[in-house]
Amino acid sequence: MWNLNQRPDYGRVFRQIKRHLDIEAQWQSADLLYQQLRKDKAFRKELFRKAIHLSSLWIPAAIYFMPKVVLIPILLIILIGNVVLEYGNFKKYSWARKSFGVLFFRTLRNKETSREHFQFTGAIYVLLSSLLCLCFFAKEVGAIALTVMLISDSAAALVGRSVGKIKIYKNKTLEGTSAFFFSAIIINILFWPIYPFSWVSVLACLTATLAEVFEDKIEIDDNLSVPMFFAAVLTWF
Repeated sequence: MWNLNQRPDYGRVFRQIKRHLDIEAQWQSADLLYQQLRKDKAFRKELFRKAIHLSSLWIPAAIYFMPKVVLIPILLIILIGNVVLEYGNFKKYSWARKSFGVLFFRTLRNKETSREHFQFTGAIYVLLSSLLCLCFFAKEVGAIALTVMLISDSAAALVGRSVGKIKIYKNKTLEGTSAFFFSAIIINILFWPIYPFSWVSVLACLTATLAEVFEDKIEIDDNLSVPMFFAAVLTWF
């Protein structure tokens, strides 16, 4: 039976509700902080990766200024050395794992450190695309193509991770893709003194942007596909 003379303790009920809400708010704040820290850590790692990526800008400069007979052997030696080191790391040879860890581990994504089968990292594709640009395209075209790959890819990744909100394809964002395209346009304009800027340049930039966005569809690493498609369009149109 209800005791009609006993009044409910509304104050106690409200205190319990408030305590519960405070705990929920604290958990939400902690979760938001954790997610932000994870995002910041991922961004700092990506920033470090792209700094290493941009350090390869010496290659397009060398392609333009150095003779092919000198640069080809240099790039071949570096490429072969990287392949041997990466394969040795995959096979868990102690000398290779130690050297590879010091040089590259901080630049690798999770999917690159957990591979069950041997696959090249991005560094190999950068060197391979450099050799192909050097051998099959004019030095001006090769220099522009590699500069676009190195700078625009970095711009897309950093802008996409920091402010990217609008997803257009899988993990690709409108903001990151726009950064790639417009930075590629700016690079081509800056190269105007050695190579004319035209509608073909815009088409090459658009082709390179699509190659970066749909990397998984064409199944070619974007460090290779971007400069190859860009140089092909700039040369053949």
